[in-house]
Amino acid sequence: MPRPLVLVDMLSYTGTKGGMETYTRELYRQLGRMETGFEFVALASREGGRLDLSWFPGEVVRSRISGENRFVWAFGELVASSVVARRRQADLVHCPATLGPVRTSMPTVLTIHDMLYWSHPEYMVTPFYTRPVMWMERRASANAAHVITDSAVSADEIHKFLGYPRERLTVVPLAASHPATLARDAGENLILASGQRRPYKNWDALIRALALVDESVRPRLVITGGGKGEDPLAPVVRETGMEQWVELKGWIEDAELADLRRRARAMAFPTLAEGFGLPVLEAMTMGLPVIASDLPVLREVGGDAAIWFDPHDLGSIAEAMRTVATRPDVAERLSAEGLVQARKFSWERVARETLDVFEQVLGR
Repeated sequence: MPRPLVLVDMLSYTGTKGGMETYTRELYRQLGRMETGFEFVALASREGGRLDLSWFPGEVVRSRISGENRFVWAFGELVASSVVARRRQADLVHCPATLGPVRTSMPTVLTIHDMLYWSHPEYMVTPFYTRPVMWMERRASANAAHVITDSAVSADEIHKFLGYPRERLTVVPLAASHPATLARDAGENLILASGQRRPYKNWDALIRALALVDESVRPRLVITGGGKGEDPLAPVVRETGMEQWVELKGWIEDAELADLRRRARAMAFPTLAEGFGLPVLEAMTMGLPVIASDLPVLREVGGDAAIWFDPHDLGSIAEAMRTVATRPDVAERLSAEGLVQARKFSWERVARETLDVFEQVLGR
C-alpha cells in the first residue's frame, strides 16, 4: 500500500527568517530520523533552492518563486503550492510558516506561529502590508483542516481573531537542539541578544537601559541579527553614547553564535510580543542564563528559570543586566534551572505530535 504523500510548502524559506525557518528545518530533520509512514516532498523558494536542504527527508522541488519578494511570494502561497500539490497527487499539504493556499483539493495542516499582525499591528514595520497579511492569514486558516501553533497564548489569539474552532487547534511547543557537551566560560562581562530588527523586539530599550548601568560593572552588549546596510539600531547606540559598549552584528554563522553563547554572562530578550520565544529556549539548552520580558508566552517557555523584567521600564531592564553582571551566584542558579527547564522540550516531541495531527487529519 503506498504511503501518504505530504507536500511541504517551503516558499518562505530563504535563510533569513529566523525562528520559523528553525522550526521547519528541525521538524523535518527529526522526521527524517523516524519511521513516519509518510513520504514528503518540499516546494522550495528560489532562494531556498540555493541553500543546503539535505536535512529535508524527501524530494525538493525548486521553484522560481522568490520568498524575499513579498508580492511574488504571496502569489505563490495563495496559488502555486496548491497547484504543485495537485500535480503531485499529494494526500496532505503542510504549511509550516503561518501562510498557505486559499483552496486545496486535499486537506491542509497550517502551522501559525503568532497573531502579531492582529494583536499588535502598531509594531509592524510596513503598515501597508498589514491588511493583506491579515487577509491571507484568514483565508489560509479558513482552508485549513487543522491548525498547529506554538503556545497556549497563540492558540487563544487564533481562536479570538480568526474564529478558528478550538477542537481543530493543537498546541505543539517548539524545542531547541541540546548540545552533546557543555563548555560554558562566562568569564567575560558580556550580554548577548539575537533577533530581527522589528519594532516589537524592543532592542532600543535594551540599549537605553544599558546606559543606566554604572560603568564600573556595565556589561558589553552584542546584538546579532541585523539586516543589510546600516543597522537601524546604530542611531540609538550613537544617541546614548554606547559605541564602546554595544556591538551590532548581522546574521552570523552557527559556530560564532555558539561561541558567543559560551562566553556570555546572559542572553537578553526584551521583546514586547511573541508567539513562543525560541531564543529563550535556545539559550537555556546551552546553560546560558536568561533575562527576558515578563510576558505570559515567555513564561510558558522559561517557567521560573529566568530573571523577568518589565520591557516598558528601563530601570527594570537595567537591574536585570546589573544582576547577571555582578551576581555569579544568581547566574549559576539560572544556568542550572534553565538546563532543567529546557529538557521539557524536544524536537522528537514536536515531530511526534505533528505526525499525530497528520494522522488525525487523514483519519488514520
